[in-house]
Amino acid sequence: MHDLREMRENPEKFKLNLKRRGEDPSIIDDVLGLDEQRRKIIMEVETLKNKRNSESQKVGELKKKGQDASDIIKEMKRLGEDIKELDEKQSDIEENIQTILLGIPNVAHPSIPDGKDDTENVTVSHWGEPTEFAFEAKPHWDLGTALGIMDFERAGKITGSRFTILKTYGAKMVRALISFMIDVHTQKHGYSEVYPPFMVNTASMTGTGQLPKFADDAFKIEDTDYWLVPTAEVPVTNMYRDEILDAQDLPIYHVAYTACFRAEAGSAGRDTRGLIRQHQFDKVELVKFVLPEDSYKELDKLVADAAEILQLLKLPYRKVMMCTGDVGFSAAKKFDLEVWMPSYDNYVEISSCSNFEAFQARRTNIRFRRAAGEKPEFVHTLNGSGLAIGRTLAAIVENYQAEDGSIIVPEVLRPYMGIDRITK
Repeated sequence: MHDLREMRENPEKFKLNLKRRGEDPSIIDDVLGLDEQRRKIIMEVETLKNKRNSESQKVGELKKKGQDASDIIKEMKRLGEDIKELDEKQSDIEENIQTILLGIPNVAHPSIPDGKDDTENVTVSHWGEPTEFAFEAKPHWDLGTALGIMDFERAGKITGSRFTILKTYGAKMVRALISFMIDVHTQKHGYSEVYPPFMVNTASMTGTGQLPKFADDAFKIEDTDYWLVPTAEVPVTNMYRDEILDAQDLPIYHVAYTACFRAEAGSAGRDTRGLIRQHQFDKVELVKFVLPEDSYKELDKLVADAAEILQLLKLPYRKVMMCTGDVGFSAAKKFDLEVWMPSYDNYVEISSCSNFEAFQARRTNIRFRRAAGEKPEFVHTLNGSGLAIGRTLAAIVENYQAEDGSIIVPEVLRPYMGIDRITK
């Protein structure tokens, strides 16, 4: 969310941001128009309250003299009714302002490229070369089914499309990946592990920016205030909602595993086979709370931490900077890591790493104080996938496949799995 005072003082900054993002900038004028109405009402109410106080003093003086004060009392009652009516009007306007502000995206960082969609993202770097095979490579859904480690048909019977049952060494590799990633992030990168709830309330979803804009892509528990988490970013960020942190405790790094749940609204017909786009998937998430002046340095480290997992798994990938049309609602700047997927003959997103600056902190009221007695400031929050488990599993199956249909287990996972190859 944005600071209304800053928007009032520098409306062109926010209009330019919406233009860069391909959105209608007139919404800023709408907000400021409502804000002007609100401030006029506040002044009017203050005038009426002063008048009522003055009339109240007159009533006291008349009563002391034994004189009739009924006309003034009637006037005071009328003033009270006017004040109540204006207070209600002010409350309605403030609610409208809040609703509009919650729907205005973060200010995109000046360094990110302008563009209308993902076709205008910019590739920053590559690591490794796309895997080549001396035989006809198969997609992970065919390999997984043949090896008995993925069962899409029975998952469809149990639930529906975009679900998978992972079995035997497929299930074991998921556990291995989760443990491996968390071990690297905690033991090498300095993150503290948390295991949060897989359900959150509406305030939490609003705080990180999923609501109200993306309600259609989330799963709500009927007749409750609970939502299934779309990402661990939501519960972990909201751990510190409405708190004032000590600057000496920053930065705070957390890593969390959760299952994630998404409706995938608008994805009809896309990635209908395999593990790439599921309603339920696993993810290891990295979340940071940092000093504002350090947040872009911390973004670089966040991307490097996620990338190291791919390097240790020896999976080819590229780093991509998102343009204004694809940076996302809450992010000021975002990098994607995209892993090479032979079945797509292309790179596929496996991690998104974002700096939200103070956008989420303002919505969640997460602040810090530099020293005793100083005014609290909003922290900067960041998060990134470290990594998406299902997509990592799919990438391993495809990039490590052998001609006989078996899957070589990446060396770093062998201590977790106790085998070096998955066979029939």
